[in-house]
Amino acid sequence: MSAYLKLDHIDKYFDRGGQRAEVLKGIELVIDKGEFVSIIGHSGCGKSTLLNLIAGLTPVSAGAVLLENREVNAPGPDRAVVFQNHSLLPWLSVYENVNIAVTKVFRGTKTKAERHDWVMRNLDLVQMAHAKDKRPSEISGGMKQRVGIARALAMQPKILLLDEPFGALDALTRAHLQDAVMEIHARLGSTMVMITHDVDEAVLLSDRIVMMTNGPAAHIGDILEVPIARPRNRIELASDRTYLKCREAVLKFLYERHRFVEAAE
Repeated sequence: MSAYLKLDHIDKYFDRGGQRAEVLKGIELVIDKGEFVSIIGHSGCGKSTLLNLIAGLTPVSAGAVLLENREVNAPGPDRAVVFQNHSLLPWLSVYENVNIAVTKVFRGTKTKAERHDWVMRNLDLVQMAHAKDKRPSEISGGMKQRVGIARALAMQPKILLLDEPFGALDALTRAHLQDAVMEIHARLGSTMVMITHDVDEAVLLSDRIVMMTNGPAAHIGDILEVPIARPRNRIELASDRTYLKCREAVLKFLYERHRFVEAAE
C-alpha cells in the first residue's frame, strides 16, 4: 500500500545575493492516513518551512511532497492550514468567515442550503455555533482559533496542518483547545500535522513526534512513537509512566541538541 503523505528526500534552500542558505536537507518521512504527527525542534530549525512545503505555500528545492501519490506543488483545499494568528477577516461574522471558505470549495457541489448546514455543522464541532453572528473583535483569542479550525475543517481537507495554533493563548485556553483538537481527531479520523515548541503538547496529542536537528541544513534527528491509548486524559497522563518516558525522551533530544550548538559557538 502506498504512503498517504510522503516527504521524499526533500531539500530546501534560499539563494540571496549569491549566497545559498540551506534550511532543510534530506527530509524523509511517511505519514499514514488518520495519523497525528507533531514536528518539534529549536527555533530556526525549519519546522514552519517544512509545514509550508506540505501546504504548497513554498516550493521544494529538491525531492518531492507526495499526497496520495500526487506531487504537491501549489496550495490547495486538500491541505488546510491553521496558523498561530487566526487570520479571520475582521469585517465578517464568525459564520461568514467559515462560509467564505465553504463557498469557495463547494459552490459547484453543494446547494446554498447544504452549504449553510455544513457551516453550522463545523461551527458546532468547535462549539462556536452560538457565536455565529459575532465579529472577531467580539470574541476571545481562543474562540477565534476555534473558528479558524472550523474554517479549515469545513474545506474537508485530506490533511489539517497546524502551525503552533495555540502558541499565543493563555495556558487554560490552550488546554481547552488541545482537548477540542483531540476530540475532533477522534471523531473525524483526520490526518493532522502540527508544529509546536511545547513538549507536553506534542506528547499529549501525537501518535508520533518528529524531532528536528538544528539548522542550517536541518534534518530529522529522531522520530518518537507515542504508544499511549486514546482517548487520552491529561490529568491521568500527568503520572503515567509511558507519558513521562516519552516526555523525557523529547526533552533529552532537545537539550542535547541545544548543548551541542552552544559548544560549537
